[in-house]
Amino acid sequence: MFRRWLLGILIVVAVAIAGLFVIAWRPSIAPIDPPATGSLPPERVARGAVLAGAGYCATCHTARGGARYAGGYPMATAFGTIHSTNITPDPDTGIGRWSEAAFVRAMRSGVARDGSHLFPAFPFDHFTKVTDQDLGDLYAFLMSQPPVAAPPRQNTVPFPLNLRALQAGWKLLFLRKGVFEPDPARSEAWNRGAYLAEGLSHCGACHTPRNAVGAERRSAAYAGARVDGWEAPPLTAANPAPVPWSEDALYAYLRSGVSALHGSAAGSMSEVVHDGLSRLPDADIRALAVYFADVSGAAARADRSDAAVVAALAASGQAPSSASDAGAELYRAACASCHYNRTPAPLAARPELALVSALGSDDPTNLIRVVLEGIGVEEGMPGVLMPPFAHLGDADLAALAAYLRRTRTTRPPWPDLEAKIAEVRRHTAGT
Repeated sequence: MFRRWLLGILIVVAVAIAGLFVIAWRPSIAPIDPPATGSLPPERVARGAVLAGAGYCATCHTARGGARYAGGYPMATAFGTIHSTNITPDPDTGIGRWSEAAFVRAMRSGVARDGSHLFPAFPFDHFTKVTDQDLGDLYAFLMSQPPVAAPPRQNTVPFPLNLRALQAGWKLLFLRKGVFEPDPARSEAWNRGAYLAEGLSHCGACHTPRNAVGAERRSAAYAGARVDGWEAPPLTAANPAPVPWSEDALYAYLRSGVSALHGSAAGSMSEVVHDGLSRLPDADIRALAVYFADVSGAAARADRSDAAVVAALAASGQAPSSASDAGAELYRAACASCHYNRTPAPLAARPELALVSALGSDDPTNLIRVVLEGIGVEEGMPGVLMPPFAHLGDADLAALAAYLRRTRTTRPPWPDLEAKIAEVRRHTAGT
C-alpha cells in the first residue's frame, strides 16, 4: 500500500513538472546579423531616443561606472539581486542578433530570444501596453547604439526560484497582455499621460507596493513602496505633502526636478527627471502631470493649499525655540540660512521643509538620506547644491529630524530615530 501511495505521488509530481515545462516552453527566434551602422531610418532612431528616455532604459541598464546600456545594474529584490542585461547591439553579449520580433516579444511577454523567461524585475507587465510603432522605434534606437561587450553578471536568486520556467506560472497569474486602450471619456492629454505612466514609463514599478511573489498589488496602485533604499511616496491622495500635487506642480517637478511647493528631486527620482524625462517634449510632461493630478484627486483638495502655505511660512519665520534644544541649534547653524522663506510664497531654490513629503511621511528614510547625502548640482534644481551632513553624529541628526518634525508638521514623532539613522547609514555605505 505504501509503495502504491509513493508511486502515485511520484506520478503526480512528474506530471506537474512536465506540465509546467509544457506551459513554460517558448520557441527560440532565429538570430540575425546586426544591422550595419547607419542603416536604420534616422527618424525612427530619433523617436526611439525619446522613448528610451521615457522608459529610463539607461537608468536600469547602466551599472555605476559602466558603459551606457551595457547592463550590470544590481536590483535588490526580496528574492535576491538581479542584474540588468546588456541591451547594446553587441552580437555576443547584447541584443545584436535579436530581430525586431524577438525584441517585441521580450518587451510584451518577458521572453528572451532563446525562449527563456525573463524575471519580472524587467517590467514587461508594463511594456506589454506599448504600441507596435513605439516598440519598433525603441528597437531602432537601441540597435543604433555602440556595441559593448559586457557578459551578464551573476544573479543571486536561490534555487528553485532561479528556474526560468517558474516565471511562466507567475505570468499566468499576473501578466495581463494588451496594448493600452484609451478611455474615450477622458481628454487626449489624460490618455497620453496614462499611456506613458502605465506603459513605457512604468511608474507603478516603483510607486506601487508588491505582494509576496513580487507582483504589483493592483488594488493599491501608486500607493507607495520602497525602492533602492528610498521611499517612493504615494502618488494618490495618501501622499503626505500638505499641499496637493496640482497639475502645475507636477509639471514643474517632472520638467525641472523642483517644485516651489514640494521641494527637490533626490535619489533615484533625480535620474528619472534629468536622465529620462528630460528627453520628452513639454506636451508629454504636461500629459503625465494631467494624469497624476487626476490620480491624486488634487483638484478636489485645492482649497487646502493656501492655508498649508501660510502655516508653512509662519513656521519658517519662527526663531528656534530654545538654545537648550540641540535640534533647534543645529537647524539654526546648518539649515536656516538656506531654508528660510517668507511671504507671499516659498522660493524653488529654498525648499520649504514644512511642505516636503519627506517630513510628513510615516517613514523618515527620505529625510535622513537627503541630510546624510545632500543633493548635488545635477540632481535637483540645476545648479543648486545641498551639502551632505554625514559628518554629524546619529544623536545630532536625530535631534534635528525630531525638531523639524515637531515644529513643521502636526504628525506624531518618529520613533527610534537614532536606530533608523544608523540603519540608513549602513545601507548607503553598502551601495
